[in-house]
Amino acid sequence: MEYLCPHCNGHLKLEGCVVFSVKTSRGNRGLISLHSDIGNYSVKKHPDFHFKEGDRLHFFCPVCNAKLASSIHDKLARIIMIDDDNNEFEVLFSQVAGEKSTFKIVGETMEIYGDDSAEYLDFVNLSMNF
Repeated sequence: MEYLCPHCNGHLKLEGCVVFSVKTSRGNRGLISLHSDIGNYSVKKHPDFHFKEGDRLHFFCPVCNAKLASSIHDKLARIIMIDDDNNEFEVLFSQVAGEKSTFKIVGETMEIYGDDSAEYLDFVNLSMNF
């Protein structure tokens, strides 16, 4: 399974994690990695890169520095996932620290992960190509 930037197609996966450049609402910047298994919400970051649960984060591609915000909702980020059978999916996930919300979408099919996904479900449903 691979994860790509939707802007430059740069590879974001490294050793079982997906790596991002992140900016906090206070302007602090750092790198974080999220587990590559969808639904696993473990996060790694530098101990001096501080943010609290509930803080709004802004995710960027560490390759091209493009903003990864989704057009569906400003609190969701968007990347591309390629599975082992070379199928391409759109992955949307929350940019709010500690919020567990992920959507894996291909065509009219959507898989939903995380206890906080209900907040975004209507926005994602409205955006799907039925």
